[in-house]
Amino acid sequence: MCDFDPQEKSLQHSLESTVASIDYHRGHINLIDIPGYPDFIGRTLPVLAAVETCTVVINAQTGIEMVTSKMMEAAKDRALDRIIIINKIDAEQVDLKKLFDQIKETFGKECLPLNLPANNNAEVIDCFFQASGKETDFLLVEEAHTNIIDQVIELDENLMGIYLEQGDEITPEQLHEPFEQALREGHLTPVCFVSSHTGAGIGELLEVFAQLMPNPKEGNPPQFVKG
Repeated sequence: MCDFDPQEKSLQHSLESTVASIDYHRGHINLIDIPGYPDFIGRTLPVLAAVETCTVVINAQTGIEMVTSKMMEAAKDRALDRIIIINKIDAEQVDLKKLFDQIKETFGKECLPLNLPANNNAEVIDCFFQASGKETDFLLVEEAHTNIIDQVIELDENLMGIYLEQGDEITPEQLHEPFEQALREGHLTPVCFVSSHTGAGIGELLEVFAQLMPNPKEGNPPQFVKG
């Protein structure tokens, strides 16, 4: 939808920024698709002034590139929420565990997976909303879930007390505000695995965006989540 220009189709990459949107659950998500090709970084960086969330897409085949680091650094300088999306997980000869380890080494231990590839990278298993699940290609769902909960509730003493003293499972509703805060403060950088070819992980990614929308119990109108 975004790369509709004949030249963009021929080159197979974006030349200009394009606005798109989607309605999901109770909210409306505005997206600005910006060029990822290094030659167009000058057109890309100014767009960050118009968004709240920066989603940086990493090609699973090529890994972390120069433009990846520049976008992450620019988003951090602007104190934007940052989300890393690993695309093309179903491509041939990709090592997703190695790539994830490189992401943590490059961008910090706050980079944690909210879902994990499974069935030889053919599908994605949520590890944010569920505390356990089927076997994944690397890392246990239970371990990934615990890592996320620990990272998020560090910012909420009341939730930490409930979690440590009573051992109760924390609900998504309870995590809503501290999750938002963790992203705003750079305390958490979610990593999501997807395949634009098969659609694997897209639903899980949208649920992450839903966590950035106001809690319906608060009675607030939907906000725009831009990335």
